[in-house]
Amino acid sequence: MSGITILSARTVTRPFTPGDADEVFSCMSPEITRFMSWEPPASLAEFERIWRDWLPSIEDRSNLHLVARARDDGRCLGVVGLHGLPSGKPELGIWLRQDVHGRGLGRELIGSVAVWASENAIVEYFEYPVAEQNVASRRIAEAHGGRIAGYRSGSKYRSVVYVIPPIHRSAPQALRAE
Repeated sequence: MSGITILSARTVTRPFTPGDADEVFSCMSPEITRFMSWEPPASLAEFERIWRDWLPSIEDRSNLHLVARARDDGRCLGVVGLHGLPSGKPELGIWLRQDVHGRGLGRELIGSVAVWASENAIVEYFEYPVAEQNVASRRIAEAHGGRIAGYRSGSKYRSVVYVIPPIHRSAPQALRAE
């Protein structure tokens, strides 16, 4: 599906497939969704209804849900979102399993996905909305040249919206597969 593989120093990231569902679901928890606009699905069946809606937009590359895995052992680390890619102003998002927080993986993954998108699509800038209180995610945006462009109020929290410029570089390596 979609022929996309994005490599970084410690990760390999590919579009979600139905075969990823059980492992992705097992990585979700209330702790990691505290700063997400959505609540975790209550069951695998509920998650299936969600991911089935992802598949058409993954296939046409308009909204990518990318499963991040550790390069060394293949275990699921979380999901990176790249939404609205054809708009030229795609939105980036990420959630990682609780036990890998604080290791710089979010910065690495957002960087590698932004490089891939910048080199494979027309990107004016990336939007990166993040809960105002989520300091770790704010640092990810800032590490990639993000600047505050605005704020949004949601049902769970107020968001800071960062604008990140396109990123063109060879490291982390981003591979293009057609």
